[in-house]
Amino acid sequence: MAKIRVLLADDHAVVAQGLASLLKDTFELVGVVYDGRALLDAAETLRPDVIVTDISMPLLNGLDAIKQIRARRPHAKVIILTMHRETQLAVDAFRAGASGYLLKVSPAEELVTAIHQVAQGRAYVTTLLSKDLITLLLEAGNSPATDRPLTARQREVLQLIAEGKTMKEVASFLNISPRTAESHKYEIMQVLGVRTTAELIQYAVRLKLVAE
Repeated sequence: MAKIRVLLADDHAVVAQGLASLLKDTFELVGVVYDGRALLDAAETLRPDVIVTDISMPLLNGLDAIKQIRARRPHAKVIILTMHRETQLAVDAFRAGASGYLLKVSPAEELVTAIHQVAQGRAYVTTLLSKDLITLLLEAGNSPATDRPLTARQREVLQLIAEGKTMKEVASFLNISPRTAESHKYEIMQVLGVRTTAELIQYAVRLKLVAE
């Protein structure tokens, strides 16, 4: 039987290498990447069976990366492995298209189990969050998240600004003109009702687009 092909994404090299060592004997490790845009490229070219990614990733966060991956490959299987325990983030992850959600404090063998489950088309939630997550999902029903007023492109621009990129760099990363990047920034500030870049950064941190 062919091994499950796994792609890892984590911005901390030590964590990524540790995960690779953990998984390489059980699965076929097809690649390890360290930012969200590299994840998009690797998911497209390597076409893994299962992707394991963090939420807090430079250049493009894990949740927005999932949306883009699923738009290109609707049947892609993605597991979030993160330090963030907030149940609402897990809800957001599943709404974005994730198939699993684990914490970095979860036992190592739980990740192995999750990969097998997700590869078979099942969802997996760490036992550390499952009860709270089910409760929140039942309360929320299928209503869309209301605290995400920005478009996908605006979220990308906001993350890059919060990471300290100049507008010229933002334009380069997104393959748009500097004028268009500036226009997105202006629209973001209008939508959020903020006046300074510092306030933009605070909002990005609150959305977990960048780490505190």
